[in-house]
Amino acid sequence: MYTYHFEKVKIGISQKNAETKVQEIIHEHAKEGWRLVQVIPPYHGAFTPCFEIIFEKKE
Repeated sequence: MYTYHFEKVKIGISQKNAETKVQEIIHEHAKEGWRLVQVIPPYHGAFTPCFEIIFEKKE
């Protein structure tokens, strides 16, 4: 059985800063035993564009 964690990262003025933040979040969660499942990039037309990061951990 797995537990899932979903994290959203809002994109500010700089796309580069958002990508760096996504990488930091992935590394932080990996240290806590979470495994990256998927990063869903922002889609055009979104009012508040953000990345969504999905992690899983075995219970």
